[in-house]
Formats: sequence, C-alpha cells, structure tokens
Amino acid sequence: MEIKQHIPNFLTSLNVLCGTLAIFFALNASIDLSLWLIFAGALFDFSDGFAARALKAYSEMGKELDSLADLISFGAAPAAIWSTIIKYQLTGSYDTDFFTLSLPQQVLTLLPFKMVAFAALRLAKFNIDTRQTESFLGLTTTATGIFTAAFAYKFIETPDWFTWLSPTFILIMIGFFCAMLISEVPMFSLKFKNMKWAENKERFVLLFLAIVFIALLGVGGIAAVILYYILVSTAKWILGIK
Repeated sequence: MEIKQHIPNFLTSLNVLCGTLAIFFALNASIDLSLWLIFAGALFDFSDGFAARALKAYSEMGKELDSLADLISFGAAPAAIWSTIIKYQLTGSYDTDFFTLSLPQQVLTLLPFKMVAFAALRLAKFNIDTRQTESFLGLTTTATGIFTAAFAYKFIETPDWFTWLSPTFILIMIGFFCAMLISEVPMFSLKFKNMKWAENKERFVLLFLAIVFIALLGVGGIAAVILYYILVSTAKWILGIK
C-alpha cells in the first residue's frame, strides 16, 4: 500500500489524540485547553475526509476509525466539559474533588455523560443507514462537539453573560442535543466536496453567517451558527421544504 493511502487515517488518528487529551484536560479543570483540542479535532475530522477524496484513499478501516474518533472527540470530550462546568456551578470551583460532592451533586455531574451513549447510537445508525450519503438524518456528532466547545469558550470568556445558566438548563440543553443526534431531521452535510455554488449554496450561507457571528461574538459565535443550522433544518423538515 502506498504511503498516501495512510494519510487520511493518520489525520483521523490525530483527531483521536485531540479528543483523548480534551477529555483529560476537561476533567482536570483546564476547559480552555480542552475546547481548543476539540476545535483541533474538528479540523482533523474535516481534513481526513478531504484527503481521502483528494487521494482516492477510501477504506473500510478509515470509516470505522472515523466513527471511533468522532465518539471520543465530539461525544466524550463535550460530555467531560459539561460535567466540569456543572461541578463549577455547584461548588464555585473547577478544582473540587468529585468524591467530596454530595450524592445529588455527583449524579448531576455525571449526567452529561449520557451524551456518549447517544453519540454512539448516532454513529452506529449513520454507518448502516444508506439514506445518509449526501445529507444527514439527525445532528452530527461533530456539530455537537463544536457547539459545546464554542459555548464553553464564551462561558469562560464572559461569565457575567451567563448568570442565567444553571445545571438544570445545561441538562435540558444536553437532552435536546441527545434527541437531535438520533432524530430523523434531515440536515445537509457541512463538508465541501467542491467549491461550486450550486452544489454548496447552503454551506456557503452557513459559512457567511459564521463569519458574521464570529465577528460579533468571537469564537462563541460558532455556537450561534450551529443553533441556526439546527433550527433552519428542523423548520424545513416540519414545513416539508426540501
């Protein structure tokens, strides 16, 4: 096998590494490092598919490796971030030992990890669903991970904006994202196969909005773009618009 055939899997493996380190740092009170590792993982997630298409280096191993990487980087790592944020809200500190919490606090701190199970279900469903070739049914794990990282970035950057945020609200939001992961809502792929306007109109609009929201809100604006992506896709599904 030529070396170029290994390049996509190498990039996917870097995604795995980013996700694993993101979990480590999130659980050790370094959310800032964790979220940047999720962003890096997303970059490798987009680039491995691009490399596979450009080099014509598709493989069944690459497909399975990609799913495992996404589960770690965009399922487990976001769950770890939410868990740490909830612990901070309950105790006022990122460094509080989990085992010093009361039982109800421990339960609240662990509940975000249900995201991992729903992410696994979403990825398994995607791998065997022949309907999901040019578009997706349900929210992708990548979009879920990017939303979490962007939201957490804004939370750390401007905590005064989030006085309304509570563990209950976070868990409701997590429940919403879990439902979207396994839903039947059609959502267009975020990956560009080429740069033609006709085939990528929705992606270009989303990219333009991302630039606008990032200019207004900084990195946190990415979370707003993901919400727009979800709401527009859901509205089109409800109204029967293709």
